[in-house]
Amino acid sequence: MNTIMRKSVLGIAGLAFAGGIAAGPATHADTTSVEAVKPVAVVQADKPGVDKAKLIPHGVQGEQSRIELDGEQVENVKAIIAATKKSDMDERAAVVAIATALQESKLENLGHLGDRNDHDSQGLFQQRPSSGWGTVEQITDPEYSTKAFLKGLKQVDGWQDMPLTKAAQTVQVSAYPFHYAQWEQQAADLVAEHWNN
Repeated sequence: MNTIMRKSVLGIAGLAFAGGIAAGPATHADTTSVEAVKPVAVVQADKPGVDKAKLIPHGVQGEQSRIELDGEQVENVKAIIAATKKSDMDERAAVVAIATALQESKLENLGHLGDRNDHDSQGLFQQRPSSGWGTVEQITDPEYSTKAFLKGLKQVDGWQDMPLTKAAQTVQVSAYPFHYAQWEQQAADLVAEHWNN
């Protein structure tokens, strides 16, 4: 009786082992084929690319500057792009807006800076409540301040055909009108990266 039980147990174990060998490669092959499919970027292929010729239609003017962005600055880029889309404006408008915000605030949503403040300028675009841009609460809201900037840009006849710095200056009326040009390439790169996200 012990011999019969021992043979049965060994027989079952042998079947389990043999089944494991037989099933093992099939399971492994399935896993491999699933993993081989994972790296394919189907989502990326479905996204239309940004027409880079639209981003910098006149070429950049002068030397270009570039800064490393942190998470908050990237979120502000995304907010500017979202507000541009809500304003029914295109990628070029987003480039102008982001370049302007890079010059004015380095894409930081600045509050009042005390003695270092330029009058009462605040927010991404350094807009001034005393100049009619809105309340402090409004101009420190990235969506509001972007829409306010873009509303001004829409009122500039032929802004699409102007060099970026001239279009930005016409809206901003800065004491440093040519400083916007230096951010055009980085602004275009950011729009290319985030427009379809």
